[in-house]
Amino acid sequence: MADTAGRLAALAEGALGAPPPVRIRAWDGSEAGPPDAPALVVRNRRALRRVLWKPGELGMVRAWVAGDLDVEGDLYEVLARLAGLVWERGEGAGEGRVAAALSAVRALREPQARGLAREALTLAGPGLPPAPPPEEAPRRTGVRHSLSRDRDAIHHHYDVGNPFYEHVLGPSMVYSCAYWNASAGTLEQAQEAKLDLVCRKLALREGQRLLDVGCGWGSMVLHAARHYGVRAVGITLSAEQAAYARKRVAEEGLTDRIEIRVQDYRRVADGPYDAISSIGMAEHVGSARYLEYARTLYGLLLPGGRLLNHQIARRPLAREEAYRVDEFIDRYVFPDGELAPVGTTVSLLEEAGFEVRDLESLREHYALTLRRWVANLEGHWDEAVRLTSPGRARVWRLYMAASALAFERNRIGVNQLLAIRPGPEGSSGMGRTRGEWTERG
Repeated sequence: MADTAGRLAALAEGALGAPPPVRIRAWDGSEAGPPDAPALVVRNRRALRRVLWKPGELGMVRAWVAGDLDVEGDLYEVLARLAGLVWERGEGAGEGRVAAALSAVRALREPQARGLAREALTLAGPGLPPAPPPEEAPRRTGVRHSLSRDRDAIHHHYDVGNPFYEHVLGPSMVYSCAYWNASAGTLEQAQEAKLDLVCRKLALREGQRLLDVGCGWGSMVLHAARHYGVRAVGITLSAEQAAYARKRVAEEGLTDRIEIRVQDYRRVADGPYDAISSIGMAEHVGSARYLEYARTLYGLLLPGGRLLNHQIARRPLAREEAYRVDEFIDRYVFPDGELAPVGTTVSLLEEAGFEVRDLESLREHYALTLRRWVANLEGHWDEAVRLTSPGRARVWRLYMAASALAFERNRIGVNQLLAIRPGPEGSSGMGRTRGEWTERG
């Protein structure tokens, strides 16, 4: 085993038909691959067993979360070099090249595969498949996107401790794409610009009622009440978020204008509202429930009322994959999350009765936002680990860095859709130009 890294590199090349694009450092201290490339560090045999038992993305992610795999050098560069092997699929293909190659090795389809399998098993050593790291979402039961299952999914992602999110998100406590306009030099300024953009698109005015669906830690309702004089209701399924938001509201002396509820959007019954914001929440709704979601929000608006729906969109690889999210995201980050193409979202909003008046893509803005969050996490790494666990911190670092690359490479996008519930005889009450729509009232 004096040259384990060389054997791992040869195994990868035999399976993939090309040398690995990164340097490999093995548990015995040996190295192989381009000397100027960042290194994929294989800390123990268990990492290889994880990948053999779950070829492709999930096996590699489990090894990463457990600390069996690590990176030396620029994480973004390693992910970019591995993206074509692990995440990106060919047109019509159902799996990445690593998963396809390892599946063939395990199936022993040809003599070469049998030789590779023997070598892989020798390097991996004996043993049963390792248990998934504890940060993986527990097995889900019940109807997908039922009230109770959605509540459990939200709890897994958001109730990991408000102090952890303070380190990652910074003072703004906004967990969605920022808006990097010309005056936004910091993350906090860019988040302030995004909140104000939403308020202007909704044409908020003094005394109006605003419903913020998925209000998080309260930043949107605070901004709208503070700067636009609205009366706001924020709803979330996270008890930890709600407690934090209520504390912020009380500290700013806005309890007479803002109410924070732990409530599902399907249980809101105190409409009508003048405006509704839904920022980074609709990804949790699910394709089977999306029309219900759209109709519910439509029914909560006054005629002429506006909806600002801020939502991540997926580039469909095939018709049957239109709503799929990566297995890593589903198992570790957003259980039961689903992403739809933006055209599907527009169609469903229109089917619910809305008139979609404007669509603005913020794809590049989200890549910049995610890179700032990763930098925040890395800058507070020891504290983040103490507040959660090493595995949880590694999950967040990987998912945010990989998501930044996905936005940069146009694998996913994010869009703000401005829709209106038409007034009498189809009137919109809106100006003829986008500039008029977003002017402060």
